[in-house]
Amino acid sequence: MTKREEYEAKTESFLLPIIEENQFELVDVEYVKEAGNWYLRAYIDKEGGIAVDDCEIISRRLGAWLDEKDFIADSYILEVSSPGLLRPLKKDKDLDRNIGKDVDIKLYKPLNKQKDFTGTLISYEKDTVTIAQEDGTEMLFNRPEIAIIRLAFDF
Repeated sequence: MTKREEYEAKTESFLLPIIEENQFELVDVEYVKEAGNWYLRAYIDKEGGIAVDDCEIISRRLGAWLDEKDFIADSYILEVSSPGLLRPLKKDKDLDRNIGKDVDIKLYKPLNKQKDFTGTLISYEKDTVTIAQEDGTEMLFNRPEIAIIRLAFDF
């Protein structure tokens, strides 16, 4: 387990009971380096959307626990936020909740000279995701070949 995975796993295991207590959903925890700074981010959600006050509740409890345990050696910035409309669908529960909705899929490498696909999410398995395109054609993608899946929005 890498340092990053360890930090994310410890943080997630601490957060889960607090998230459930507040009737939120823990969407993701990530520990990433951006522009020379480390960030520990927790993305939370709930029916009807997350408010700033919700983020503050989780941030205060998480911050106090992180200060007490002090297991992250690096200097980092703590962020607790909503995952936003364009969040990636990373986990099976994200895919499950969005069956029947339109999604955008971006691949690491082109398939038939194309990397971007849009369609209705029909199903998923451990290693695959299936969408129906507008013309009714079903496409099966291998999950390791998918760079990102997110809900499709027309802005």
